[in-house]
Amino acid sequence: MTFVGKILVILIMALSLVFLGVSVVAFTTSKNWKDETAKQQEAVNKLKTQLGTETDLKKAAETKLEQAKADHATATKTLETRITTLTQDNEKAQAEITTARTQLTEAQTNANLALGETKAKTDEISKLRDQLTAVTDQANKFKIQQTELNNEILNLKRMLEVADRNTKSLRETAAKFSKLLIDKGFSTDISKVQAVDLPPNVEGKVLKIDDKNRRMEISIGSDDGLSVGQELYLYRTTPTAEYLGKVKISLVEPDQAVATIIGNTVNGKKILEGDDVASTIRSR
Repeated sequence: MTFVGKILVILIMALSLVFLGVSVVAFTTSKNWKDETAKQQEAVNKLKTQLGTETDLKKAAETKLEQAKADHATATKTLETRITTLTQDNEKAQAEITTARTQLTEAQTNANLALGETKAKTDEISKLRDQLTAVTDQANKFKIQQTELNNEILNLKRMLEVADRNTKSLRETAAKFSKLLIDKGFSTDISKVQAVDLPPNVEGKVLKIDDKNRRMEISIGSDDGLSVGQELYLYRTTPTAEYLGKVKISLVEPDQAVATIIGNTVNGKKILEGDDVASTIRSR
């Protein structure tokens, strides 16, 4: 039974009690029953009218209650549908989050691998740069060596030209001496000719020494009485006087000559520009 129905039942019971009380009073007071009956009928009619009104109100309330139930059911269904949709959306979102986390983990792994590869490539590039620097330095050294070799070749060519000129000059001189010896009645056999020693006052300086410390240019030449094959002493006087060895003249020009170390220098000492060469070692 609904709340409105309970109210109506209670109201009917109250009205019944009132009617009963009125009836008791009527019988007790011995009033005019017809009048009283008419009054009671009128009261009953009013109560019926009120009961009808209350019944209509009850029906209206029940109608509203049913409508409210229907609306509640509709709202509940809508809410359940919404909850289902939200649940599905949440599950989808969770799946997407899981997928995103997986992709993020893979991306981080790939990034770490890429960083490792980048570092390895950077180290390799650094090594290649070091190798390139070493190769460049080596190439520069080769260029310097090539330049030195070219200079030495030029010097050798110049020496060769001087040697050719000296050879030609010596041949001409030999021919003249041979003719002179023949004219004087002497033998032209060179083995029977004694070598002439260098003058005791022939001395000069080392002007230039090659990289191997074997061949050198000296400051005296044919104008000073030098000729190919002659030997000179090599020494230095500063900071202390010391004997270095002997050299042999291999090429002669008027004002300078080329000499080569005979054997090795004393104690393997290195020859320096400014060292002395002479036919005899003089005390200073």
